[in-house]
Amino acid sequence: MAARLTIIAIGRAPASSPEAMLFARYAERLKPPLGLVALADGRGSAGEIKAREGAAILAALPAGAVLVVLDQGGAAETTEAFAGRLGRWREAGRDIAFAIGGAEGHDRPVLDRAAHVMSLGPATWPHLLARAMLAEQIFRADSLLRGHPYHRSGRP
Repeated sequence: MAARLTIIAIGRAPASSPEAMLFARYAERLKPPLGLVALADGRGSAGEIKAREGAAILAALPAGAVLVVLDQGGAAETTEAFAGRLGRWREAGRDIAFAIGGAEGHDRPVLDRAAHVMSLGPATWPHLLARAMLAEQIFRADSLLRGHPYHRSGRP
């Protein structure tokens, strides 16, 4: 059975939003499809928000899954390196969950639980767009691992 891939993200969006439609475009192309768990934004002070959102992310994490956290302080790696990492986790038979935090970032227990902390680069992206960008990178990495020509390595 193939490893299940899930994105756990803070914030909800209407299914008809352009960002949700872009996410779905890539999520549905994966087998099995990429899952999405959208959690409500936290309320309160910055610290309370981080704590509530962090607890919600950890509660939504599938049992035994590898947790990959998207964070501005994480590693920005090439698609090939990301594909290699994804392939190793899949070969180990592990489900993989990617966490996208809210505006306040991730709470320390989420970062401590992570097997890997990654970044989509040094720019700041809207959270809904980050979901779509991550879904595309997961699809691209999967295509690379399957030898599909979607990813064109070595282009000038």
